[in-house]
Amino acid sequence: MKPIYLDYNATTPIDPEVKKAMLPFLDEQFGNPSSTHWYGVQTKQAVEQARRQVADMLGCDADEIFFTSGGSESNNLAIKGYALAHQPRGRHIITSVIEHPAVLQVCDFLQQNGFRVTAVPVDEFGLVDINEIERAIEDDTILISIMHANNEVGTVQPIHDISEIAKKHGVALHVDAAQSVGKIPVRVDDLGVDMLSIAGHKFYAPKGIGALYLRRGVELQKQIHGADHEHNLRAGTENVLEIVGLGRACELAAEHVPETNQILKKRADQLWHGLESRLDNIRLNGHPHNRLPNTVSVSFYRLEANVILSELDSIAASAGAACHADQINVSYVLEAMQTPTEWAMGTIRFSVGKKTTADEIDTAVEKICTTIERLRGSEKQTMSIASNEIKLTHFTHGLGCACKLRPQALEKVLAKLPTPKDAGILVGAESADDAAVYQISDELAIVQSVDFFTPIVDDPFQFGAIAAANALSDIYAMGGAPLFGLNIVGFPSNRLPLSVLDQILRGALETATEAGMVIIGGHTVDDTEPKFGLAVTGVVHPQKILKNIGARPGDKLILTKPLGLGVIATAVKRGMADEETSRYAVQLMRALNRAAAQVISNYTVHACTDVTGFGLLGHLHEMTKGSSVDAVVYASKTPFIKNAADLAQAGAVPGGTKDNLDYLSEAVRFADSIPPVQKILLADAQTSGGLLFAVPAEEADGCLQELRQTSEFPAAVIGKIKEKGTGRITVVQDGL
Repeated sequence: MKPIYLDYNATTPIDPEVKKAMLPFLDEQFGNPSSTHWYGVQTKQAVEQARRQVADMLGCDADEIFFTSGGSESNNLAIKGYALAHQPRGRHIITSVIEHPAVLQVCDFLQQNGFRVTAVPVDEFGLVDINEIERAIEDDTILISIMHANNEVGTVQPIHDISEIAKKHGVALHVDAAQSVGKIPVRVDDLGVDMLSIAGHKFYAPKGIGALYLRRGVELQKQIHGADHEHNLRAGTENVLEIVGLGRACELAAEHVPETNQILKKRADQLWHGLESRLDNIRLNGHPHNRLPNTVSVSFYRLEANVILSELDSIAASAGAACHADQINVSYVLEAMQTPTEWAMGTIRFSVGKKTTADEIDTAVEKICTTIERLRGSEKQTMSIASNEIKLTHFTHGLGCACKLRPQALEKVLAKLPTPKDAGILVGAESADDAAVYQISDELAIVQSVDFFTPIVDDPFQFGAIAAANALSDIYAMGGAPLFGLNIVGFPSNRLPLSVLDQILRGALETATEAGMVIIGGHTVDDTEPKFGLAVTGVVHPQKILKNIGARPGDKLILTKPLGLGVIATAVKRGMADEETSRYAVQLMRALNRAAAQVISNYTVHACTDVTGFGLLGHLHEMTKGSSVDAVVYASKTPFIKNAADLAQAGAVPGGTKDNLDYLSEAVRFADSIPPVQKILLADAQTSGGLLFAVPAEEADGCLQELRQTSEFPAAVIGKIKEKGTGRITVVQDGL
């Protein structure tokens, strides 16, 4: 069943009447409006009719309406166009701190090009103080740009009062009305504005179409050049299909705004009162009265918005904060309203539409309340969940090894710690190796590692199996053999039934048995989200330790598993990955690196590591930096999981992967031929990834052939060590 859609401030479906108006322009009415023949005349008339429909809704003349590609372009045209046309008179602009990025980033651009910008603050309700605006006006102020209604909390600004101030000082006023059209009356004379932007997809027109109202006599500098379309203000052949849709949507909005307003308010009030009557420690954000009728921004005290939405997959809404392992990214709007972090971090914006039903709201209230009660530790709600209904990734804010601390932050902490002095330490904290090694005798050393993380898959059994394989990988990467493991468990007993923990432990036990290792105990803590891993102890001969340093010029680099696991896991959590891709990823992560370790023990391995949270490039950089060499990676030779590139292109990129790319920005040089998606995959945060090792060139082919005979996954030579250096990596498309 489809989720209940409560994200109408993000976008709206196309109204059936709008679709009906557009259909003829998908077929027989295809002419270019600039053409003078019959086909062009038909579409030209349609464009002008739509212009009148937009003008009628806004209460202006048709020649004051200019079609654009959407609200962002309208804002750009208005602000840049006015600033550049009037800069001889002044270079100061006033806006507010809570504007949409399509306004704030335009102002930033102008500021970088010699303009000055004052962003006035807002109060705890998100409302600007008109006195602050007046105090901000200077002799060279030429423009004020203030949104009509805020997209996050719905607060409606006193635009008419602001316009009176602007007129008094001879300053132009632009208003971003993307969120208000169709929900409340928007008439340019009542508001007193000089320019006003609208976006079609916010009120049941298509995406990719918008309009700018420009009061007659106001001059702008053209931003898109090429021809004299739109009264020589915006070049480009008119998007007739969507212009017609926008016109019809404006006509419908003008006809029905009073009743739509009442419907929206009724449904939004139903939602808020339903939540308020059942839940404690929630608060409504935005102005209590001057607010869009459809917008309900709710903060849930000391909960995390992305965790709530992950569990609440039956509701489509927007988070007001994103919590990561080392930081909480709170919406800049909530920050500007000085919303305390313990409230802001749990903020979700629900926004209803004209087709939202009372039954949908009742269902949504029940599901939201049930989820919040479970997150807060209602034993009744926890016990009511059946194990087979669990989607484990929905109980955590991040996925697997992608949840590691950012390497930038980790380096700062570790640099302050003293290096231990003990003659028995063969491999310790001074290196970036995967495990520690301590010598017991001339023939024996202990190799030990610990690894744990949040769920990478939904199934608890598979999560346990993958976590165990990931922990064991560190032992194999050091050339060791595992002896025993200890469980490390963080478990939200107030959110999940203990049967889930039973399945996690059983999955780990199965992997340990496959590795010939026993699990003989462990430690548990009650946590806010599920976490699991192992502390693994193994043995290795002191003369046969594999380290991630020692790579030599001329060595070939071999990788034993394809990349893309972080992307796939993110796509699975978002419901973007198909079943075949998901199954393959699980199979890949569950596969032990045991067989690969046995193969490479027969070859001269100068350096070895396993590829996990820092991605291929991150772990390779640890190797090259520690070995004082430079390397080259061949993107076309590197194996990637099927569909990973498409999913990354569609936005399924974990935060850890982005952190990796940022961290490596100075150490890695990408050739111009490397597309952005390959950069993402090469830095993708892996969980239970393959081994990466450096072998002499003359041994590479034999080693690779043996690896391919013992593994179902495509091992490959992906690059080479070039020369002595500082650890730099160059990524090119082809080589070898």
